[in-house]
Amino acid sequence: MSARKELLRKLREDVHHPLTKEEIFKRFDIAKGQEKLFSELLNDLIKTGHLFKNSSGLYGVPEKFNLIGGRLEKTASGNGFLIPDDPEKEDLYISSSNMNGAMHNDKVFVRPVHSDRGRSQAGEVAEIIERCNKKIVGNLELYKNYGFIIPDNKRICNDIFIPPTGLNDAKNGHKVVAKITRWPEKNRNPEGEIIEILGFKGEAGVDIEAIIRQLDLPGDFSDQVLSAAESVPEQVSEELIKSDDQRVDLRDLKLVTIDGADAKDLDDAVSIEKLEENKYRLGVHIADVSHYVEEGKTLDNEAFERATSIYLVDRVIPMLPQRLSNGICSLNPHVDRLTVTVFIDYRLRGKKGIEIVDHKMTKSVIRSNHRMTYDEVQAILENTDKAVKDKYSDFIDELNMMNKLRKRLREKRFEEGSMDFNFTEVKVELDDKGRPIDLLKRSHREAEQLIEEFMIAANRVVAAEMSWKEMPFIYRVHEEPDLDRMQQFNEFIHNFGYSLKGIKNGVHPRSLQKILKKVRGSKEEKIIETVMLRSLKKAVYSEKNIGHFGLGVTHYSHFTSPIRRYPDLTAHRIIKETAAKGYLSEKRQEEFDNKLPKIADHCSLQERRAVDAERDSVDLKKIEYMQDKIGEKFEGIISGITGFGIFIELENTVEGLVHIKNLKDDYYHYDEEKYHLIGERTKKIYRIGDEVKIKVDSVNLEERELDFKLIEKKNEK
Repeated sequence: MSARKELLRKLREDVHHPLTKEEIFKRFDIAKGQEKLFSELLNDLIKTGHLFKNSSGLYGVPEKFNLIGGRLEKTASGNGFLIPDDPEKEDLYISSSNMNGAMHNDKVFVRPVHSDRGRSQAGEVAEIIERCNKKIVGNLELYKNYGFIIPDNKRICNDIFIPPTGLNDAKNGHKVVAKITRWPEKNRNPEGEIIEILGFKGEAGVDIEAIIRQLDLPGDFSDQVLSAAESVPEQVSEELIKSDDQRVDLRDLKLVTIDGADAKDLDDAVSIEKLEENKYRLGVHIADVSHYVEEGKTLDNEAFERATSIYLVDRVIPMLPQRLSNGICSLNPHVDRLTVTVFIDYRLRGKKGIEIVDHKMTKSVIRSNHRMTYDEVQAILENTDKAVKDKYSDFIDELNMMNKLRKRLREKRFEEGSMDFNFTEVKVELDDKGRPIDLLKRSHREAEQLIEEFMIAANRVVAAEMSWKEMPFIYRVHEEPDLDRMQQFNEFIHNFGYSLKGIKNGVHPRSLQKILKKVRGSKEEKIIETVMLRSLKKAVYSEKNIGHFGLGVTHYSHFTSPIRRYPDLTAHRIIKETAAKGYLSEKRQEEFDNKLPKIADHCSLQERRAVDAERDSVDLKKIEYMQDKIGEKFEGIISGITGFGIFIELENTVEGLVHIKNLKDDYYHYDEEKYHLIGERTKKIYRIGDEVKIKVDSVNLEERELDFKLIEKKNEK
């Protein structure tokens, strides 16, 4: 057991009062020469929230002080939730009055408190471990010789006070970046100093730059990182292949990469072989990025800091320099590439059955036969394009076998409880000046499902094997939802005639999947899916394997995208080292035991930032797309109802608001229990899912607001 795990275990089980550092040294027999190293371990445990040091300098595990460590997730209302570091603990509701100066995404210790709002878990911030929002982006409003920044991020609920000395020539209405010079306290705003002027709000290009700065996303790679990338070879040499007797040569195996037409960083390739009647071998071949990105070196340190590639509407912010991501690591066709391969042998039983009969993980070298797009694969599966079939005639049989396997894997996954949300994704098409010219719905056809199912299968097999071997590993986990949230969700769907049975002792994902299946195609489908998703916890990375609720599986990891996700790169290192000897040395186990909690926490945070940035950039361009459509009429569906108005989603997925004050034919009241608006005199009812016709009334790009006027409800004149 590592020193880290042993220390925490003893502090939990054997120590019954807080200890000074000297008492810890004595109790754990720390030699004089090891005290500095052990002090660093204590400080690291405090920073990661696994150890607490009180104002008297005494140490103990947080739970002994009645504290829970985690990340704070605030809402625009000022309230929020603690997302605990331990994924097995429930989220805690934190009211705005109990924030005690903490801001969105800060790492904090929270003390549970009594809740007077009927919530089973609530808390107050007891200590801030790590500040996250060191820079704030927003609009400057000047008052005489000082100013306030109104943050773009609505979860940053405090305006930032800028004293005269911190204005640095910024003008009223500028979009600016400020660094925090004094953190907020109870009833006191944070203070800052302007360090960058992005331009006046509304100017071309300022919007996306603001999103990048707001989330503190990485910029260009440094000269040092680019120099390190230049030292990586552009080709795989034959000498390298022959020198590694553990690397299996799969260059004669027929395989392809399948991805979107725009993709350049190709992480994965797939193959299939028919071993005998009803027995198939699926091959998932993943770029061996860890061969080129050495642990602890320049490229690795940069990849860790970035943690993920970020796909904005108009650009990609990659985790690795292009020389690697689009070059030697990308599984381009007709060239040799180093990979880590997972072979899974399946047996088909009856009309729907499928089971794994064997699997193997190995280092490999491949040579992809083709780089196919989803559109091309779909055309082949549907037999709609002879030219495409002729182009890939050597791989038609393999694609049909893959599709047969896809169907059985998918059916079995949903039967076992994996949840199938049906949200529409949109691709914003831009002109050469970055202006939106079209909104294209992304379909999730057999071609996309094929790769999705194969990647899920590989991630499951990898996680299960590492768990069985009891090696340190990084898992993708999704905890069971809190019971009170499920009860609230059950009350919500009752208004639409649905219900979850027997949830007092928890809910199985299969029960939620049944609801999703029942509502598919109904008027209330979107709202029920949305509320269900909000009732669930977020998937995160963790060194603890607690399973993945949303997928309905006990073992899951991220292994299949090491070019763009650091957890996958970490998983590859552990897998390769374990495969070499069948286990990790005690020294390496201790190293990973110490590193994985930090990697998991950092990568989870960076992933949330990336998701926010990607969503914000799409939402921004959707609103921009509607700027020249004021006065135009559209048909849409009511997607949400509140006390202040009706949200309507158009066919192009843009969502706007009909404010209640603009409903002129009656006084309308919001029925909270039935989630609808009802007219006082006419008794006219507006429900979620109703089809309506609207006119675009106003577009506010700066506030990202779109206002509609209601013309008519379908079938009513």
